[in-house]
Amino acid sequence: MTVTDTATEKAGPPGYPFGPVVRLDLNPRYTELCRAEPVSRVTMPYGGEAWLITGYHEMKEFLADPRFSSRAATEPDTARVTPLPLRPGNLLSMDPPDHGRVRRIVAHAFRPRIVAELTARMRELVTSELDAMEAAGPPGDLVARLAVPLPVRMIVELFGVPYEERAEFRRYSDVFVATSAHTKEEIDEARDGLEEFLRKLITLRRSTQSDDLISVLISALDAGEMTEVEAVRTGIGILMAGHETSLSMISNVAFLLLAQRDLYEQLCADRSLMGPAIEEMLRIVPLRSTGSFPRRAAEDVEIGGVLIRAGETVIFQRAAGDRDERAFTDPETIRFDRERNAHLGFGHGIHYCLGAALARAELQAAIGGLLDRFPTLRLAGPVADVPWKPGLIARAPESLLVTW
Repeated sequence: MTVTDTATEKAGPPGYPFGPVVRLDLNPRYTELCRAEPVSRVTMPYGGEAWLITGYHEMKEFLADPRFSSRAATEPDTARVTPLPLRPGNLLSMDPPDHGRVRRIVAHAFRPRIVAELTARMRELVTSELDAMEAAGPPGDLVARLAVPLPVRMIVELFGVPYEERAEFRRYSDVFVATSAHTKEEIDEARDGLEEFLRKLITLRRSTQSDDLISVLISALDAGEMTEVEAVRTGIGILMAGHETSLSMISNVAFLLLAQRDLYEQLCADRSLMGPAIEEMLRIVPLRSTGSFPRRAAEDVEIGGVLIRAGETVIFQRAAGDRDERAFTDPETIRFDRERNAHLGFGHGIHYCLGAALARAELQAAIGGLLDRFPTLRLAGPVADVPWKPGLIARAPESLLVTW
C-alpha cells in the first residue's frame, strides 16, 4: 500500500459509528475495513474527522508508538464518540513521563498478593450470591445477582471505599460512561460528583491508611509524588474500569455462553477448557459499543502505509483487530481450543490494563461458580428478549434472566 493523504479526498469520510449497536454483534463494516482498508478515515459524532484502525497489526503498531498522545486528546476539538473528551490527569489521558510515574505508584495496589487475597473472597461472594439465587428459585437475574455485586465488592475492597457507600459512586457510573444516553451537562455533573466523592474519601482516610489504593494515593500525595488532580482522576479511572468494565464483561460472557448454549455445555463437560475459554471470550466479545478513547499524532506518522498528520485524531475498534484473519485462524468462530490467542482485550503498550489479572480472576470465579452450581442453566426466554443498556461506551445486558 502506498502512503496516502486525506487532502486528496474529494468526498467526506463516512459517518461513525456505522449503525446501531445490536447485542454483541460487530457491524460488518469493521470486517470489510479490516480486510480492505485497516486504517481509514471517518467522521466522528463530535469534533470532526478521525482515523479508524481496524487491523490487528496496525493496532499493535499504533498502541506501541509513543508519537500518539493521549494527553493531546483531552483538547475540546478532539474528534471523538463521547460528548466530552477525557479530562487530563487520568492515567488514560497521560503520556510519558507522567504516565509511567503515576502507573508505578498505583501498580502497588495490584500486586499478586493483593489479587490472590481478593480472588479467595471472590469465591466466597459468588457462593453466597448463587445460594441466594437458588433459594429464591427461577427465574434469577445474573446481572443483579452476579455481574453487579462481584466486581463492585472487589473494587471497593481494592480501593478502600466503604461498602455501604458504594451507592454514591454507582449512581454516577452509567452517566460517566455515556455516549448518547445522557447529555454533556449530565456527564459533566457526574464527573464533578465523582471527583468530589474521591476528594472526601481521601480526606476521611488520611488517618486510617492501610494497603488499599486510597492509601497508596494518599501516601503519594503526601510525598509530593502526585498532584491532587492526578490522584483524584486516576482514582476515578480505576474505580470506573474496575467495576463498570468487569460488570459488563461478566454479563456479556454469561449471555454469550447461554445464547450459544453448546459453549456452556462444553465447559460443563471439560473444566480444563476454562482458561482458554476466558481468553477466547475476551477476544470475541466487542465490549465497547464504539471505538476507543482517542489519541492524537504529535508528529507525522505512517501506520499501515497511511500517513497520519500531526494533530490528527486516531481511534481503534479493538474487537475488529481481534477478528483479523491475518492474525487469527477462523476468527469469527468461538474456539476454546485456540492454540494462539494473543488478543488485545486488555490493550497493548504502556496503557495495558493494570487490572488484567483481577478481571480474569473475576470471570473465572463468576463463570466457574455458575458451572459448579447450575449445569442445566439456560436463558429464561428468547435471546431477542434480553434487554440491553443503550447509549453507553460499554455494551451490557440490562438484565439476564435465567432458569435451571
